[in-house]
Amino acid sequence: MGGKGKGKQGGYSPPGVNPWVVAIVVTMATFMEILDTSIANVSLPHIAGSLGTDQSQATWVLTSYLVANAIVLPLSAWLSRICGRRNFYMGCVALFTISSFLCGIAPNLGSLIFFRVLQGIGGGGLAPCEQAILVDTFPPAKRAGAFALYSMAIVLAPAIGPPMGGWITDHFSWRWVFLINIPIGLLSLFLSSQFVHDPPEFAEEVKAARKAGWAKVDFVGILLVAVGLGCLEVVLDKGQEDDWFGSPFIVWFFSISVLSLIILVIWEWFHDDPVIDLRLLKNRNFALSCGYFALFGAVIFGSTVQIPQMLQQLYGYTAAQAGSVLTPGALMVVCMAPFIVKLLPIVGAPRMIFTGFAIIAISLWHFNGFNLHSDYGDFVLARMIQGFGLGFIFVPITQLGYSYLPKAANNKASSMTNLFRNLGGSIGIAFVTTMLARRGQYHHSVLVENITTTNPIYQERLVAASKAFVRAGLDPLAAMDKARATIGVEIGRQASILSYLDNFWLLGIVALVGVAMAFFIKSFRSGGAPAAH
Repeated sequence: MGGKGKGKQGGYSPPGVNPWVVAIVVTMATFMEILDTSIANVSLPHIAGSLGTDQSQATWVLTSYLVANAIVLPLSAWLSRICGRRNFYMGCVALFTISSFLCGIAPNLGSLIFFRVLQGIGGGGLAPCEQAILVDTFPPAKRAGAFALYSMAIVLAPAIGPPMGGWITDHFSWRWVFLINIPIGLLSLFLSSQFVHDPPEFAEEVKAARKAGWAKVDFVGILLVAVGLGCLEVVLDKGQEDDWFGSPFIVWFFSISVLSLIILVIWEWFHDDPVIDLRLLKNRNFALSCGYFALFGAVIFGSTVQIPQMLQQLYGYTAAQAGSVLTPGALMVVCMAPFIVKLLPIVGAPRMIFTGFAIIAISLWHFNGFNLHSDYGDFVLARMIQGFGLGFIFVPITQLGYSYLPKAANNKASSMTNLFRNLGGSIGIAFVTTMLARRGQYHHSVLVENITTTNPIYQERLVAASKAFVRAGLDPLAAMDKARATIGVEIGRQASILSYLDNFWLLGIVALVGVAMAFFIKSFRSGGAPAAH
């Protein structure tokens, strides 16, 4: 219990090592990796300009990382068992750090994309390893606190990534967006070598896997994972940009993805030693946990991408100002974490999850009531309400996943829950991006229908604007043209804000799915053990 070997309830840490030291060490690298999924977004125009390419090509800097990340996530459990979790984790940190340096000195776009693939491979194994390490390091009764620390990295990193990336790019260079990872990575490597170790049971599992050799390796499953999830990530990331199924490129990648994933499910279900153990989904609470992580990813990443974009496009915020709107909501989760740990045994996971998703839905619908005159305080308050809801869900849904699983399944379970979170986030971002474009077109067409010579309100505003431009020194004809153009711009802004509000409303509906799912949770003790029957 006090960090001295294996406790009665299953927690393990090396003699003399406090488990909280282990938790802080592994959270450091996970925070760095998750931060890197968003920090480069705002630097794309600078990257494109510096490397002599257009921004549409530069988006592959993001896509390549996400594709590699998506492929490695589900493979991390298998790779941990082959290499040893500690070795695999440290290898991921080392690869992430080296490739970050290479990204920072990349001479052209092609090399940068290649190094981002390496960075995505290194980063993909960090979060699943951390989650598995936390589950094995802490006994069930102490896991809530560890998961609370983990939740801080998951929620805070995407919120501060864009403003940090903007600030670094503006004051230094886009290259430092990658180079800042080097000292953190080196520190993480040193601390991991001192404090992170595999528990004895897992060490025996590694020995058994190595003894079995390559004969039992699920090469077909590995290939299907790489092709299926890699192609799916490309579709989600590039779909809206390429007009979805209007593009033969997207159609081909989607078809290959669907076919590969269908074969993967069938193959893995009947394989003796699958690279992804889909049979874990027969456990009701674990399946619900995976579903919750997908919802979590969709709502959080969808709204986190949309809010800064809206503030910069319609309200004239800088990247740093838009990021400062997100940060208080993330800090709300951080501040709530200690109270959630105390509250969870009293209230129970199902009620907390129900409450959390209900609050998130309310916060998103609160966003839906905004207009072009809303101010900074309105946005911060809405985001803090969302953060308040988020504080209720991450720790309970993480505990939910492990509530009825045997300890031997912890490694595979952590890979799957992180995979669902990652896929949910990609789907959420693709959803809001597509809906913004489609709903914006719809609202623009509806508003334009009312811009006619027979509409007295339009005529009144046109004349008033024209007179104002005449007073500013334009001749009457030029003033009328300028007035029409000004009203056209305003129509575009109105159509755009309406499309953002539609998305907030739809994300609120998605959050309600989480409320309904709470009724299907099989009861368990907050300490992590199943409830008595």
